Amino acid sequence: MTEPTVLIASVAVAAPLPHPLSYLVPPHLQKRVHAGSRVIVPLGRRQAAGCVLSVTNGDGSGLKALVDAPDDDALFPATMLPFLLRAAEYYRYPPGEAIRSVLPAGLGTQTVRVTPRTERVFTAIFRDDLPRGAQQLAVVTLLRQKGPLSATELRKEMAVGSDVLRRLLDHGWLEEERQVRRRDPFLDIPAPTDSAPTLNAEQEQARLALHTALHSGAFAPFLLHGVTGSGKTEVYLHAIADALALGKQALILVPEIALTPQLTARFRARFGASTAIAVLHSGLSDGERFDAWRMIGRGEAQIVIGARSAIFAPLTCPGVIVVDEEHDSSYKQGEGFRYNARDLALLRGQMDQATVILGSATPAVTTFHRAQSGLYGYLPLTGRAIGQPMPTVEIVDLRQQPKGTTIIAPPLQAAIGFELAAGGQILLLLNRRGFAPAILCRDCGSGFHCPNCDIALTFHSRRRRLLCHYCDYSITIPSLCPTCNSLNLEAVGAGTERLEEDLRAAFPEARIDRMDRDTTGGKGAHRQIVDAMLARQTDILVGTQMIAKGHDFPGVTLVGVINADLALNLPDFRAAERAFTLLSQVAGRAGRGDQPGRVLIQTYAPEHYAVTCALQHDYQTFYTQEITFRQELGYPPFGHLINLVMSGNDGALVAEGTEKLAAALRGSARNLEVLGPAPCPLARLRGKHRFQLLLKSQERAPLRRLLGQIDLLRRKVTAGLTLSVDIDPLDML
Repeated sequence: MTEPTVLIASVAVAAPLPHPLSYLVPPHLQKRVHAGSRVIVPLGRRQAAGCVLSVTNGDGSGLKALVDAPDDDALFPATMLPFLLRAAEYYRYPPGEAIRSVLPAGLGTQTVRVTPRTERVFTAIFRDDLPRGAQQLAVVTLLRQKGPLSATELRKEMAVGSDVLRRLLDHGWLEEERQVRRRDPFLDIPAPTDSAPTLNAEQEQARLALHTALHSGAFAPFLLHGVTGSGKTEVYLHAIADALALGKQALILVPEIALTPQLTARFRARFGASTAIAVLHSGLSDGERFDAWRMIGRGEAQIVIGARSAIFAPLTCPGVIVVDEEHDSSYKQGEGFRYNARDLALLRGQMDQATVILGSATPAVTTFHRAQSGLYGYLPLTGRAIGQPMPTVEIVDLRQQPKGTTIIAPPLQAAIGFELAAGGQILLLLNRRGFAPAILCRDCGSGFHCPNCDIALTFHSRRRRLLCHYCDYSITIPSLCPTCNSLNLEAVGAGTERLEEDLRAAFPEARIDRMDRDTTGGKGAHRQIVDAMLARQTDILVGTQMIAKGHDFPGVTLVGVINADLALNLPDFRAAERAFTLLSQVAGRAGRGDQPGRVLIQTYAPEHYAVTCALQHDYQTFYTQEITFRQELGYPPFGHLINLVMSGNDGALVAEGTEKLAAALRGSARNLEVLGPAPCPLARLRGKHRFQLLLKSQERAPLRRLLGQIDLLRRKVTAGLTLSVDIDPLDML
């Protein structure tokens, strides 16, 4: 007699497992378990969360049963699961762990039921008579005028106690129900109605190309290459309007959390309150992210705006995907599931037959090469949208400045004074946070280093502590040198905190603010800093690269770069590209309003092509020189890279394990180079010694073949060592 068939769920479990596991679906869960559902499963002696990939009929003998299917809504639409699995497979990451890492906090790991927040909502019952009490009458009158209000909204309108509401309910003046209340920190952003301006000729040409692509219903990738201030966002808005008119959704990725409030306000102003916009990024509370995720998954959001992880938003029908500032390295996840959201946007667009727009004033060299090769449509915007001139850029050669010059050289200090007197706003970029990068003993030369990482401790003046920016180890500032007991300790170099302090001393009347990781850690901190700039409540904004990322501050007339050489001196073949991009982007923040802009770049390397090309706003010349260098050395886009990092507590074991891995790979490698092993530039990080191997090939196929072997070798790695795999690495530190 044959066994009856039962329902079997294939589940990607949130655990480091390379393949999904099969579980029996018990009868009482069969109506709740579908592809995309979150389930709780037995895993060894514990329970774990997982995502159902498929449900099929089969023989369930020997299978364990699902424990629970706790949610009414699926984590993802079933149509999105192939994209998630492709992403996990490409980046060589366990599928269940990949899915867990992109979910709002709690959904990927908790084994309990997660429910949305509800709130009491009161509605006035229309009767011929009215209550006699003054407070009761005021409540009923308000609800008749404004319609149903929550308890929170009522208390914002008037001081009303729960006893008053209870009496009104008891006597039939009000009725109460519990409604789901979505937590959205951006609902209070003022968004006056915005009408679309007339497009210039280049914008109109770009709009028509995107309109045609959207109406074709086929995958179409484009590079929208527009100088800073050229009106790329306006082109995005038209493409999004086309997608919405077709009944589809829009996904917009931004590289910096601080950009979301301004962009959300602009989108709400254009599309109105009837178009639901959801925002997803790590700066939201867990509840806000959960509510946004639920709204998107239910198909209630037409537009989704978010940072890197929003590429995994559970959209059911994306028509257009925008990657703003596509060149930005923050689209690459640095640890764990090391995906690149820009590249996954192209994959998702291909799988969903959507239009993908990669926008930038300084496209990544690889992106521009693909556009030049015809793989992407090319949409140039060569001038600023309403005809403003590009800012003038001047070099301050630090080699020519007098000895004893402060971190703000005399030409820049004079320019700051002039612009303050004229009522302009100023941005100053120094891509190093803290007060000083090190404290040294002037007698013996000793410094203070992190015991966990191969890095000097950074001096933070306001906290009066030395801090490691990699593992957060910190100590109070010692009064004596630990080596020679000298009192002669000195802060060396400068960070944003010191720059702010020097500015306050030089310009005591100026209103100065700072944007870096130290000042933006709190919830809503980004938005407060940006809002103060937009309201002209800040005269000088000091910051790290955060201030260079797409902000539109019309009042900024001067941009100063304190040290352009920081980006040039990194041990990375992309150092010149990063320097050119950063200089060009921060320069583009100047002169976006009705006043012309000016940029001063302080550098010890004024002849470097990254600096000279940024000086002239000349992307094409920079690209021509950089692409020649890449081709000669076989770096992307003419080659493909995989970075392998071996780490562990024992440095000798790590070195030995990496040597063995390199020998094994060289023995079977064909059509690829195995470079190394070598200590990582950060040879010790969070207590782990680190060595790396770089795999390099002109074609992807040899690297993909080798990855299968790496997975086998990973299981044989010496106990206590960890091997991490970074596909298409952007950071070699």
